[in-house]
Amino acid sequence: MGRDHYAEVDAARKATEVPSDAGAAKLAAQGKLYVRDRLDLLFDTGTFVEDGQLAHALATGLPADGVVTGRGLVEGRPALVVANDPTVKAGSWGARTVEKIVRVTETALRDELPVFWFIDSAGARITDQVELFPGRRGAGRIFHNQVALSGKVPQICCLFGPSAAGGAYIPSFCDVVIMVEGNASMYLGSPRMAEMVVGEKVTLDEMGGARMHATVSGCGDNLAADDAEAIEQAKAFFSYLPGSWRQPPPSYAAGGAAREFTRDLVPAEESMGYDIHDVIDALIDGDSFFEVKPLFAAELVTGFGLLEGQPVGVVANQPAVKGGVLFTDSADKAARFIWLCDAFNVPLIYLADVPGFMIGSSVEREGIIRHGAKMITAVAEATVPTVSVIVRKAYGAGLYAMCGPGFGPDACLALPTAKIAVMGPEAAINAVYFNKIAAIADDEERAAYVEGLRLEYEADIDILRLASDLVIDAIVEPEELRGQLVARLAAAAGKDRRFSERRHGVPPV
Repeated sequence: MGRDHYAEVDAARKATEVPSDAGAAKLAAQGKLYVRDRLDLLFDTGTFVEDGQLAHALATGLPADGVVTGRGLVEGRPALVVANDPTVKAGSWGARTVEKIVRVTETALRDELPVFWFIDSAGARITDQVELFPGRRGAGRIFHNQVALSGKVPQICCLFGPSAAGGAYIPSFCDVVIMVEGNASMYLGSPRMAEMVVGEKVTLDEMGGARMHATVSGCGDNLAADDAEAIEQAKAFFSYLPGSWRQPPPSYAAGGAAREFTRDLVPAEESMGYDIHDVIDALIDGDSFFEVKPLFAAELVTGFGLLEGQPVGVVANQPAVKGGVLFTDSADKAARFIWLCDAFNVPLIYLADVPGFMIGSSVEREGIIRHGAKMITAVAEATVPTVSVIVRKAYGAGLYAMCGPGFGPDACLALPTAKIAVMGPEAAINAVYFNKIAAIADDEERAAYVEGLRLEYEADIDILRLASDLVIDAIVEPEELRGQLVARLAAAAGKDRRFSERRHGVPPV
């Protein structure tokens, strides 16, 4: 009797459709979903079409060579996926794994389709390194194509487990990295390797755990409690973005704000803190804010929301954390988010309440000047409709970093109690009049002299004067601000988006 080709193909296909008993037990112990269950949560029912399912079908124990690839619809919109199968040699890469991933990136480039990266991989198989590592279609081609895709289509990463060694660069090239706390990790060298090579003893969580990356390194953007929540967050992130750079973001039914913008929401006194999330909630549609990097550089808030059903990006100083001062990390956080919004046609709203950039030897050694310049570069280059709002104050280079008038926002608005200046009154008086103040021996006389200087300085930077001199476009009462944002972004929707004719800038890094 001849070979039963149908039976052979069916057996090979079935081997890819369910995990082994040992693999299933390990997933259960780790609280993970099987790769195909993850895809069921991502794609609309019945829309997933797989490519390369029979990769390495003639080998033993390597179904689909450890990665599932294909396309489907995510809430009605087409997208591609690369999904590691951690039950197949810990999701490690072989030569066919790499080829399948390269083909997905090539399809994404050709058809301009977004890519979801479901990463759970121990890295490359050393035994296959000659076939998968150095060549023109080796692993390096994945990263090359990811760079080519950057700003062309959204790349969204869910990190369910490890992303080790060179494979850690896949998340780093994505637009967002959502890490499952307790399971996800990302590192170039494992703790064992670090101890062997540099003599450092460190745990996996300390080296590259999800919380470390979401709070310290910034390599992770958001944390999730489990696989299902990570996929839910990924779909929510995608819902604010178009499928490619050529398209507008999707529109939704308009909704009202979650709260009123009352006149006492922002304290006029600079020394009084408040939560900028309350202001955001008073401006965007209720329950529509998706914060990006909420645990990293929390002195600056970045995220997506809907304004009358239209996606917008929000960049807001957070007075409740470090007074809203800008540091190196917050500058990096802002720059990347602004570039993301500009790449995918999402209008920007800046909410400025900023004392400026941090000073001192520590931040100078961290390179705060170049980090600040990076943020300002992103602000300057963005060509999407943009409105800057001076919520309470914008001092020094903080005004520039928050898209002040010199950076050409489509409108620069201010609340009636707002201030714009090189620095705050106390700092300015101390800088200019320190010796005169110190020379006054009588305490009451000195206090009166300082108070007179303060009143004189505040009159000089009065927001009504700045409006009179056409520095800002309008002073807006809090209760009118949401309507102003809607109207001004709508008016700027058809603007000319050319910025500068060149190959590309050379931003500080």
